Amino acid sequence: MGVELGEIFDSAIQNSLFKNKSVLQVRYTPNSIPHRDEQIKSIAGILSSTLRGERPSNLFIYGKTGTGKTLSVQYVMNQLIKKAGELGVDVRFEYINCKLKKVADTEYRILAALINQLGGNVPATGLPTDKVWSKFIELVDQKKQLVVFIFDEVDEAVQKMGDRFLYSFTRLNQELTRSQISIIGISNDVMFLENIDPRVRSSLGEEEFVFPPYNALQLIDILNERCEQAFKDSVIIEGVIAKCAAYAAKEHGDARRALDLLRIAGELSEREGKTKVQRLKRVI
Repeated sequence: MGVELGEIFDSAIQNSLFKNKSVLQVRYTPNSIPHRDEQIKSIAGILSSTLRGERPSNLFIYGKTGTGKTLSVQYVMNQLIKKAGELGVDVRFEYINCKLKKVADTEYRILAALINQLGGNVPATGLPTDKVWSKFIELVDQKKQLVVFIFDEVDEAVQKMGDRFLYSFTRLNQELTRSQISIIGISNDVMFLENIDPRVRSSLGEEEFVFPPYNALQLIDILNERCEQAFKDSVIIEGVIAKCAAYAAKEHGDARRALDLLRIAGELSEREGKTKVQRLKRVI
């Protein structure tokens, strides 16, 4: 006899505790980032020279997973693009996640991905790497502009292919005639620059700072802010948020982990037919 699933499906549709679950997911970009004002101001201060048409310093940002590094960079980037548009300044940001397998395995693939983002095209394999570099430089230098390349989880790429490609990027400004580039590197490895070739470090490490882990109280603030958008009114019982924050604070203050735990608590409560979000009985 087949299992009748209609009741389960109907319950999932009718009895959701969520208003907008995507607010608790990694891909969501919030309008504000609690407890990162100092870091956001520092990033903005470094990048603000682009509004004068000047190349900003290369910037490297370190911190454990879930400490707000990428969110803060993207927040400043979005605000700066908006301001540059108002001023008529041609500044461009290109973001790439170096942890993606199809992107960061080789120097060729990183360049191919960036060429695609810049509006060009090269085959997935087959061309000599120097030809791919030439195509990349041609696209970057096609007009007077500032281009800031953001390499998220850059340590992953360096582990796979070494630091030569980073060194090549630092030398590009000598070959460009109309445009200029800068690099933002984001790494979970605080010792990242300590372990690369000294010549590369001297070219790269113009500005760098560390994002500290969130503590439990800061995580509570983050969760409270997201809850207002993620859940229906008055469905979270007292203590759920504090418990999720406490678990995540023990795991090096990871806000992503805290958000995941809260989302899972909501999903489990839904499956059990609860009308309120209950505490997790165990850490997932």
